[in-house]
Amino acid sequence: MTSQETAELIREQLADENDKALFADGFDGALVGIARRCGQPSLAVYSRSKCIEILCKEMPHDEAEEYFEFNVAGAWVGENTPVFMDVF
Repeated sequence: MTSQETAELIREQLADENDKALFADGFDGALVGIARRCGQPSLAVYSRSKCIEILCKEMPHDEAEEYFEFNVAGAWVGENTPVFMDVF
């Protein structure tokens, strides 16, 4: 399955579970799953490293990390804000 197909599948599933779930613009290639917790809304989950890889297409790695931390992971827009995880 391509990353675009994965993103579409995740978006469809989240539409059923939490139609208010928010997504990070321009990072469909880093969308990897859905976070679920008891009593909380389901949320989009992105791979931090894949987000930075996407940003590295436009800027050096150190700038991409700084931009990501401040402008993407650091952007709280309410309880439906996506989750960014490190995959080990």
